Amino acid sequence: MNNFKVKGRMIAKLDNSNETVANDIFTIFQNSYKVEAQLIGTLAFPPLFRSIKNIEDSTTQFYGFSENECLAAVIEIAMEGRQLHINSLTVDPSYFRKGIAKKLINYVLEKMDYSEAIVETAVVNIPAINLYKKHGFVEFKRWIPSHGIEKLALSVEYAALTGS
Repeated sequence: MNNFKVKGRMIAKLDNSNETVANDIFTIFQNSYKVEAQLIGTLAFPPLFRSIKNIEDSTTQFYGFSENECLAAVIEIAMEGRQLHINSLTVDPSYFRKGIAKKLINYVLEKMDYSEAIVETAVVNIPAINLYKKHGFVEFKRWIPSHGIEKLALSVEYAALTGS
């Protein structure tokens, strides 16, 4: 997969097994998830407890959006057969409202070979839900996991994106 680069901005696959890269991913996660935890209204937000070691050891794929060689956002995905799972999408708060999350979603939806893409988020995370709906995702499930934060799952089929 080629890197996507435009005027000092680039999307590239990240080597999360590299400790320095894992630390950069961790920093973006912490900064972004603290804002999301406030939005949700909890201090016990599970993504905030993820360690650098967990990121380093993860078998998922991480793609980063960099601006002037500074990591601004990360999308984490996993493939299960032909099903694409967006496990996380985080933007550093200093880069909010610049369309970066949209660019990362577009990137994985265009570059990955999948039949269906799935994402989960908190029911109260309206900005994330609206962002995914703009990409054609539709809600298909709601539940309350053991941590008590009500979630929903959204999906989009590949055919819906190509118009076929």
